[in-house]
Amino acid sequence: MSAALDARPDVIRVCIAEDQTLVRQGLKAMLGLSGDIQVVAEAEDGAQAVTVVAGVRPDVLLLDYRMPQLDGLGVLRALNAGGTLPPTLILTTFDDDELLIQGVQAGARGYLLKDVSLEILLRAIRTVAGGGRWLQPVSTERVRGSETLPPIRPEDHVALTEREREVLRLMAGGYSNREIAGLITTTEGTIKCYVSNILSKMGVRDRTRAVLRAMEIQLL
Repeated sequence: MSAALDARPDVIRVCIAEDQTLVRQGLKAMLGLSGDIQVVAEAEDGAQAVTVVAGVRPDVLLLDYRMPQLDGLGVLRALNAGGTLPPTLILTTFDDDELLIQGVQAGARGYLLKDVSLEILLRAIRTVAGGGRWLQPVSTERVRGSETLPPIRPEDHVALTEREREVLRLMAGGYSNREIAGLITTTEGTIKCYVSNILSKMGVRDRTRAVLRAMEIQLL
């Protein structure tokens, strides 16, 4: 369902693609409290989202990951292929780093769990509307458990060698150590050393978080 409205030039125009009516209406009501964000369109399934976004051209798309007709990943790919993908925040109840990686690789600018506060939601929308990324999608439980990526400070700089960057790109592509070794013609043990160095330099503890951090600081 589309609800295109006239918006002021200083207002961020948002489309909500969400199949649950109550969630969609709740998001619309909350965003209406902001003063600088206006919901100009809605969609209740993935196929409708592709059509509505292409017609309305919102500044930001809030996209549910699990929808009928076409899931969030399919929507991202369809809009990207048509050249109509706006800055997009994936919304989901699934706290899954792999979903984040797939979504960002398909063109999303960020990812939010549906239990985030209104303050975080507004900040995320403003960030992606301004050309940034929102790649620290944490639920309350993960915050308590300190499972988030450590914050990036302006003075932080990740100095990877060219070979480490190559290994990192292949990690982001989902290749195993053995597969990477075959692709760049070296031993699996050498790749393990590269991966260890990458994790250490990026201040993370596993491959998935290394890829997320690389996306966040635009190494990928």
